Amino acid sequence: MYILERQQRVTGTKDQAWAFLQNPANLDRITPPDLQFRIVTDIPAIMYNGLIVAYRITIPLIGTHSWVTEIKHIREGLSFVDEQRLGPYRFWHHYHEIRQEKGGVLLIDRVCYQPPLGVLGRLAHRLYIRRTLERIFDYRRLRLEELLSGPQAAG
Repeated sequence: MYILERQQRVTGTKDQAWAFLQNPANLDRITPPDLQFRIVTDIPAIMYNGLIVAYRITIPLIGTHSWVTEIKHIREGLSFVDEQRLGPYRFWHHYHEIRQEKGGVLLIDRVCYQPPLGVLGRLAHRLYIRRTLERIFDYRRLRLEELLSGPQAAG
């Protein structure tokens, strides 16, 4: 099992951050364009426990995959989890948390994941998967900074 953890401070409010994150459609706004991310199911503007979100994603060098996640363990305004039900990983559990801090908000992401294919998956992780996930989360960091900092923070 591998873990990717990221923390980021933004100057917007906790309410602005939650309003943005609770809308599943906003995932497209923080995903690198080369992944050609596309939600393929009807989704509500506000997530709820048990929400199933299906999308297509193109992973460079790998190809296009269907990915289905379930939104779980929502603590309104504080945290939630998205777990893969179908997708490129053997296991994917992504915990999101928002903490109010002096002068802004701390966004916390913790992804526990397991690539498929045993030994081949571990090799792929060393050579490609880890770097790809880091690049995706680096992009998210930049986009969240743009979208959730200052008075213009998006909702």
